[in-house]
Amino acid sequence: MAPKTQAAQFQLPTLVVGPVDVGRLHRELEFIHNTVESAKLRGQAEIKLPKTSRLMDQLIEINKVDLISETDRARLGKFLTEIKAHAPHVHMSFSADPSPQFVQKLMMWLRAEIHPNVLLTVGLQPSIGAGCVVRTTNKYFDLSLAKDFSKQTPLLMEKLRSLVA
Repeated sequence: MAPKTQAAQFQLPTLVVGPVDVGRLHRELEFIHNTVESAKLRGQAEIKLPKTSRLMDQLIEINKVDLISETDRARLGKFLTEIKAHAPHVHMSFSADPSPQFVQKLMMWLRAEIHPNVLLTVGLQPSIGAGCVVRTTNKYFDLSLAKDFSKQTPLLMEKLRSLVA
């Protein structure tokens, strides 16, 4: 039986949305590692961790990680590196900036239905009107009102002509 990968052992919180968040977590973990190691070198009996971000707090809580433990930090670092390099990535463009609540619900759905470690990049494209444009590494879906209107141009022109005549 093959051993579980690091990605199977840890879980990303829904607040971690895209590659930028993963990079922030990785840098924060490196800072924590450096702080703990320097405290050990100084011979401090009690190691005080620096204040962590909300993202790191949620990651620690979900995965039950002890940041004082060198093995836990190393495993978490390896997990974050794997996620940044190999996680499925989706890019969604909207006409307006989506609310954080919407993005969190979208992440919950994507992680439940697509992949547990999917990362999302949100873009703005005002020309789409309403709806969204979804891109992955090998797929493109234009679910915008602008695209729908362009498909219906002959029908729209016919209706406009009948109104004028």
